[in-house]
Amino acid sequence: MDVVQLLGANVRRQRKLKGMSQEELSLAADMKRSYVSDLERGTRNPSVRALARLADALGVEPQTLLEQPFK
Repeated sequence: MDVVQLLGANVRRQRKLKGMSQEELSLAADMKRSYVSDLERGTRNPSVRALARLADALGVEPQTLLEQPFK
């Protein structure tokens, strides 16, 4: 899986585990909801700063958003 798609899948997984909507995550991360949507679909390549803001908003370490899921 491409790293950008992996990040998007992990953001979506963590967001759903936290019971957050895309709108709630976007507000917590100070991002537009459309940007979060694009990230989750793997069509945006975020900066390291954006990765850190997402991780902080989700309450996880940044590397968690880049890890391969267990099979």
